[in-house]
Amino acid sequence: MKRLCIACFACLLITDCAPSPETLSVDELPPIYPDYAGVTIPCNIAPLNFLLRNHHGEVEVRIKGALSDILIKGGHKVSFPLRKWRALLEAEQGRTVSITVTALTGDRRIRYAPFLWHITTDRIDPYLSYRLIEPGYEVWNAIQLVERHIESFDERVIADNNLNKGVCMNCHTYGNQDPNLSFFHLRGENGGTILNRGGKLRKLTVRAEGMVSPIVYGGFHPSGRYGVFSTNVIVPAFHTGRGEQMEVYDAKSDLVVVDFDTDRAIAFPEDTLAEKPLRSFPAFSAEGNAVYYCEAPATSLPDSIRSLRYSICKIAFDPSSGTFGREADTLFSASVEGLSASHPKSSPDGRYLMYTVAAYGAFPIWHNEADLRLMDLQSGRTDTLANVNAYGTDSYHSWDSGSRWFVFSSRRDDGLYTKPYFSYIDSAGIARKPFLLPQRDPSFYDYTLKSFNIPELSKGKLPFGAKDVGKEATVMKLNVPE
Repeated sequence: MKRLCIACFACLLITDCAPSPETLSVDELPPIYPDYAGVTIPCNIAPLNFLLRNHHGEVEVRIKGALSDILIKGGHKVSFPLRKWRALLEAEQGRTVSITVTALTGDRRIRYAPFLWHITTDRIDPYLSYRLIEPGYEVWNAIQLVERHIESFDERVIADNNLNKGVCMNCHTYGNQDPNLSFFHLRGENGGTILNRGGKLRKLTVRAEGMVSPIVYGGFHPSGRYGVFSTNVIVPAFHTGRGEQMEVYDAKSDLVVVDFDTDRAIAFPEDTLAEKPLRSFPAFSAEGNAVYYCEAPATSLPDSIRSLRYSICKIAFDPSSGTFGREADTLFSASVEGLSASHPKSSPDGRYLMYTVAAYGAFPIWHNEADLRLMDLQSGRTDTLANVNAYGTDSYHSWDSGSRWFVFSSRRDDGLYTKPYFSYIDSAGIARKPFLLPQRDPSFYDYTLKSFNIPELSKGKLPFGAKDVGKEATVMKLNVPE
């Protein structure tokens, strides 16, 4: 017994005398990925798990707020327990918290400069859908449409082309961010538009005189009665210049409105021009009394592709009679700006119009210079969104129902894979630094081989799944008459 006591005392003595690691404070931010430093986040987002680049030792993370003090210890992958994370967001709504990262390297502890998270009281719509697809042009027959619960890490497949004979699927689009109002397109044999209206699936094949193709891009009227779509003859082509891969353009395109109540297609007003312009990317205004769309003069393609630039136009629409106005206004002039616009979308409150600009063309996903812009429809001023855009394609976006949050696709990380980023617009109209959709494993984006296309926010969970779509895809086509 005496020997045991002496041994224990010696052990304690050695422990007390062992030098603790020296702590070195550095005036630089920690090399975390994803880059979550200095971001504004909603009070209902999943944990912002991150990893410390080029470090494989122990890491300590302290989050300190007005009412919270959380200490997380572990390896170089930092994962926050969901219960503690939700308690933090609930307690610190409307406040800013400070995050300090300390890394153990050899016999030293490196304490990095703290960074901040501002937690807003503005919730974000809790569901996100997107298309998972390889980023190249060679593989298109391994596609899934996926729904993610962004308050957690739950994810499910809502459509899988392995269940639909491998045909191409366009991305999923909501009306009013409502899970009971949405559509997406199936291409190829027995293709058509899968319409989810009132939670019931229905397949449409829109055919009307003068349509150059089946419907392609589009959106819903706020009432849910109408959909506005483009019809496009799409041509993919390859660049021969260094640094450019592919160009996708329209040989022909026009607009059509579909009345889902009467199964009627409403053509765009006839043109008086000798050559019909190219029109694409239509969307209803928030009030439903107008259609925004992109228009470019007819030109010789692909020879003149670098001079192909689209303006943003607005034309009246009367939902009571289902008729267009006769004249359109130009909101963004391609000839004045020297840029080409695409994907105009009004915020649900009607204040803003967000769109993408590129040097030329109609398909900005292949343009590294593509950026988002924000037009204030009340003042007419345009914000270049310097806080949001980065080098690499910043493109397709979707609003949340509260008009304070939006999600967009970006290739800023590696120039190849598109990933979904969120950004917040405050009451003064200032857009905050975006943050990447968080994942359970913070190294997820390092090894995934899929791009996230066309991210769309929703207020709730969709009422169907991949098996339901597979069944509906095989039913008889329903023609929508003129």
